[in-house]
Amino acid sequence: MPNDHLLSRRAFTVESVLAILATATITITGCDSGNALGPSPPAGAREGAVSNNHGHRAIVDAVQLNSNSTITIDMRYQATHNHELTLTPLELASISENGHVVKTSSTTDGHNHTVTFN
Repeated sequence: MPNDHLLSRRAFTVESVLAILATATITITGCDSGNALGPSPPAGAREGAVSNNHGHRAIVDAVQLNSNSTITIDMRYQATHNHELTLTPLELASISENGHVVKTSSTTDGHNHTVTFN
C-alpha cells in the first residue's frame, strides 16, 4: 500500500483542529434566538412579533395588561420613526392569558406593521 495519502501526526492534528473550529463557527452563527433587537422584556410583560421589522418593538408592560381602559404603546425602540399600537381592555386581557391577538400599528412614513401576540 503506498504511503502517498498518509498524513503525518502534525498534519492530522492541524486538520482535526480546523474541522472542529469550522463546526463551532457554523454552530455559533446558526444559533439565533429570534430576538435581535435587544434584551428580553421585563418580567410579566408581553412582546408582540412585528412584521417587516426594522428596529421596532411592541412591548406591553405587566401593569398595562390589567388596564381597564384602552392603551397606546410606543413602538419606536431603535427605529428612526415611531409607530403606535392601540389595544383595548379585551385585547389586553387576551394577551395577558397568552391569547392570540393581531393588530395593525399606526401608519408612519407611508407604512405600518402588523403586530402579533402569541
